[in-house]
Amino acid sequence: MSDPTSPTPAAARRFAGGPLVIASHNPGKLREIEDLLVGRAGPIVSAGALGLPEPAETAGSFVGNARLKALAAAEGSGRPALADDSGLVAAALDGAPGVDTALWAERPEGGPRDFAYAMQRLEAALAACGAMTPARRGAYFVSVLALAWPDGHVETVEGRVDGHLVWPPRGGNGFGFDPMFVAAGHGETFGEMDPAAKHAISHRADAFARLVARCF
Repeated sequence: MSDPTSPTPAAARRFAGGPLVIASHNPGKLREIEDLLVGRAGPIVSAGALGLPEPAETAGSFVGNARLKALAAAEGSGRPALADDSGLVAAALDGAPGVDTALWAERPEGGPRDFAYAMQRLEAALAACGAMTPARRGAYFVSVLALAWPDGHVETVEGRVDGHLVWPPRGGNGFGFDPMFVAAGHGETFGEMDPAAKHAISHRADAFARLVARCF
């Protein structure tokens, strides 16, 4: 994780405290964001709890999607809103799943997103291109956080954690592709790690450290 303590840019807007909307309907992501925000904002409410719809993520990039979601929640609620757009990038798959990470969990027959199915898809794709050794299974998680205000101002930061993918999945903690991902320098998957240990090194923790240095 990179050092987030560089000087705050003059143009950065500071968060003044008070209510904050989390622009997500993903329960796992909400839990992580709430844990990372303890003592920095409140009360915290999700876009889902406010009945705000999920905007279509059409920007084609992590930064664009995060901005889109944060602005939609800020405009819909009249409060500052924080959005995360994150995903897994596998080197052997030319960057996939990438911005389509969540879509990999959508079954052809429909129904709720299923990340057990998504992990099977990912492993099949890796096998199809011969990425069966640790050296060929390098990957990283990226998280872009966007903090938006109702007047349209947005601040964005990006975090990243490098590692590699394993099979079969290990552990029941976390969410998404966590049971397949081992961070560099560690032996447990994110799915096996205690949540506090994961929060200390994750892409989202990296992004939050940068956001705190910039806006809080």
